[in-house]
Amino acid sequence: MPSHRLPSVPSRPLLRQQGRALWWIVLLVVIAAAAGGGWWWKQRQAASTTGQPQAEGAGGPPGGRGGPGGGRGPARFSAGGQTQPVSVGIVRRQDVRVQVNAIGTMSARATAVVRAKVSGELVKLHFKEGDEVKAGQLLAEIDPRSYQASLGQVQGNLARDQALLKNAQLDLKRYQDLLAKDSIASQQVDTQAAQVRQLEGTVAADQAQVDAAKLQLSYTRITAPIAGRLGLRQADRGNVVGPSDANGIVTINLVRPIDAVFSVPEAHLAQINQRLSEGAELPVELWDREQKRRLGRGKVGALDNAIDATTGTIKVKATFGNEDGTLFPNQFVNVRLQVNLLQDAVTVPGTAIQNNYVYLVQPDGTVTQRRIRVGVADGDRVAVEGDLKEGDQVVVDGIDRLREGAKVAVIDSGAAARADEAVQDAGARRAAMMRNLTPEEREKLAKMTQEERRAFFRSKRNQPGAAGPAGAASGTVGSEAAAPAAGASAAAAPAPGASRPAGGRSAEGPRGAQDGAPRETPGPRADGGPRAEGGAPDGERRPGMSLEVRALLEKMSPEERQKLQAMAPDERRAYIRGKMQAAGIAAPGAAASR
Repeated sequence: MPSHRLPSVPSRPLLRQQGRALWWIVLLVVIAAAAGGGWWWKQRQAASTTGQPQAEGAGGPPGGRGGPGGGRGPARFSAGGQTQPVSVGIVRRQDVRVQVNAIGTMSARATAVVRAKVSGELVKLHFKEGDEVKAGQLLAEIDPRSYQASLGQVQGNLARDQALLKNAQLDLKRYQDLLAKDSIASQQVDTQAAQVRQLEGTVAADQAQVDAAKLQLSYTRITAPIAGRLGLRQADRGNVVGPSDANGIVTINLVRPIDAVFSVPEAHLAQINQRLSEGAELPVELWDREQKRRLGRGKVGALDNAIDATTGTIKVKATFGNEDGTLFPNQFVNVRLQVNLLQDAVTVPGTAIQNNYVYLVQPDGTVTQRRIRVGVADGDRVAVEGDLKEGDQVVVDGIDRLREGAKVAVIDSGAAARADEAVQDAGARRAAMMRNLTPEEREKLAKMTQEERRAFFRSKRNQPGAAGPAGAASGTVGSEAAAPAAGASAAAAPAPGASRPAGGRSAEGPRGAQDGAPRETPGPRADGGPRAEGGAPDGERRPGMSLEVRALLEKMSPEERQKLQAMAPDERRAYIRGKMQAAGIAAPGAAASR
């Protein structure tokens, strides 16, 4: 009979262990749910406190596009109630040049090496290196005495043979008269006539020798074969020169006019040939290496007769007048060849274009995006096609702060640049003052508080011979004696009480300052002075002025700026913050913390 095995029953200790594991799992699930609910509640409370909807991507991880560590928080692109200061350019119609850029080399129109045609000692030099000379101008002289002696010798032979010829001709005439009277034999008359012809040949040979001697003598005066600019002298006075000298005496280059040789891709050959066949002149401009200074204007003179198969280019020669003499042979130049001209094209500044879009400023003070088709560029302007008309204003500075429908305030870009220069000059003068401190003063300065440091720098400025004018340096950013532009930059610090993202950094960037004053890190600098957060000496570092402050400075009168200069730092910050609130401009950092 088969045996039946009963199923095994777990022991009590095993059941007890399984029950404990189940309880732990349940407890972990409850804790996770509680943590998630708490996080959700905090996010909801934060959203209700700020009163603004989160921008797209605001819930991302820190350091992302919308997180606290990202560079694009909701306030940066928010258009509600904020006015973003921008600089604008004007849309206008103008002729746009279609140009081909190339690299070229200047070459002289003609080059001549001045060599001596006869051998001899160089006795005189009549030129100065680098001078402009004319064709036929005397440059040097060779000792002519030996050639004068040779000329005298052949001239003597000529005179002797001419006398013999004259005597033979008289005898022939007498013989002919006697022959007419039948008093002499005809053979004697014929012999005399042959002698006359012989002497005539001798005289002709002597005359040729005289002419050759005169030519050799003339070669002792060395003249310029062509007009142009002289190079460096290759032979000095006292040297024996001759026709076989490789370097000659000097080199002349014809540089007025001068030519430029450059290569263009064969793709432009058909268009260039068409324009030349129509009789049109193709303008060419020459620019220096940095493309900042124009060297000359000319026109295309000729094309090569073959395309270079290795590079797929064809050589072009352009002619330039070079009236001012600034172009030299073998000079490197950047070439701009104009192959066409677009007449009455719509153009915008090149800095206004971003990803085939421009921001158009509307009459109500807001901006809207307009898609465009980018054409050719001519200088700092670009031909475009799109929904733009002449006279429209497009944003050229501050584009990264904008979105569709954002409110903007137009400021002068020149005023902003001048404000930046004022800040940089003030920082340079302050750095000079720091360098002039003695080691004892630096050690003393490292132990001072911030207010004591301000008073110390103020007293140093008042001393005779202080570095820079009064107000050039201060103990902190935005000193009471700084220039208005530099002082106004202190207003870019967050307002008191503004919330700060995690990590203690303001929303506008890691400035390393709170309420406009840099925080000191433990320990002095290597030179004994105090060190502010970020590694810059205390008071030397000024944060870059924001566009909001620039807009406010531009609207201030000279009296207000003078008043601002005389204020203390805290008074200046409060004054600028109040002016920005009255103008409806959000203070940088304060808006980003909302």
